[in-house]
Amino acid sequence: MNTIGRMFRVSMLGESHGQCVGVLLDGVPPGMELSEKDLLPDLERRKGGKRGTTPRKEADAPLIKSGVFKGKTTGAPVLILFENKDVDPSFYEKIKDTPRPGHADLVARIKYGGFNDHRGGGHFSGRLTAGLVAAGAVAKKMLGKMSVKAEIVEIGGARDEKGKEKAIDDALKEGDSIGGIVECRVAGLPAGLGEPFFDSSESLLSHAIFSIPAVKGVEFGAGFSCARMKGSECNDPIVSKEGRTATNNAGGINGGITNGNELVLRIAVKPTATIKKPGKTVNLETGDPIVSEPGGRHDACIALRVPAVLEAAVAVVLADLMIMEQRIGRLMKHEA
Repeated sequence: MNTIGRMFRVSMLGESHGQCVGVLLDGVPPGMELSEKDLLPDLERRKGGKRGTTPRKEADAPLIKSGVFKGKTTGAPVLILFENKDVDPSFYEKIKDTPRPGHADLVARIKYGGFNDHRGGGHFSGRLTAGLVAAGAVAKKMLGKMSVKAEIVEIGGARDEKGKEKAIDDALKEGDSIGGIVECRVAGLPAGLGEPFFDSSESLLSHAIFSIPAVKGVEFGAGFSCARMKGSECNDPIVSKEGRTATNNAGGINGGITNGNELVLRIAVKPTATIKKPGKTVNLETGDPIVSEPGGRHDACIALRVPAVLEAAVAVVLADLMIMEQRIGRLMKHEA
């Protein structure tokens, strides 16, 4: 439902226009230095307000409510909250019976019998990723010197910077939105994380990644390109007994288990569903087809804010896997 992880458990809470959003972390090891300042760099990267992103401006000031004493984690659950200040539910009251195309409005109403908070997408909103990014910042501290870095590689079909900027400008002018591709790389990851089949590293990472709103695809290593290769081209030659390979078409994972090479994955981020153009929908009270009313605040390209969120999802899963392999404790003792 709203919780992911076994030993490092992350629970999301809140709604887009409710009092707050946040995250509850269980399994954070005791004795780790942690303050609100540790969370700010990644949260700043996730913020809106930049060109091509939502004009909604939230401070995203994290409030650590439990699990930290005298600047160090206690071993108890860590609760981190973010107050919602820049809310404007007026538009959503006008459209509560006319679900927006591409959104979760209709399925949420069906699933929860109309009791869901429909304002700004409620619990389905990308606003909740503030809590996920905070969880990711904590997970990164748990991972020590491991490097988890994500970057945008494509926007609106363009890969060069000039093309990306033009795609964003065109979307803004047209009142439309565009998607993108974001790549994440993890260096320093040990071999041996993950299990065969249902708890494979790819399975667990994909589970977390697809929980990010707007993500519609994920691939590891060469990904879909593998379908156009021969086995002799796709196989990565092993060049050391530690598992280092000459190429990395596997993306750092074999048989569901990390192989010690760099973890490489990419995600497809769909265009933001909220746009300034009208769309076709129905009135849920009458069943009559109507043209949806454009409005609200939106990102012309939500992919611009995704790198920090993707890093967080990946770090959360890896921290959980490291604990299950009992490597987090050894790592912290070594760094202490």
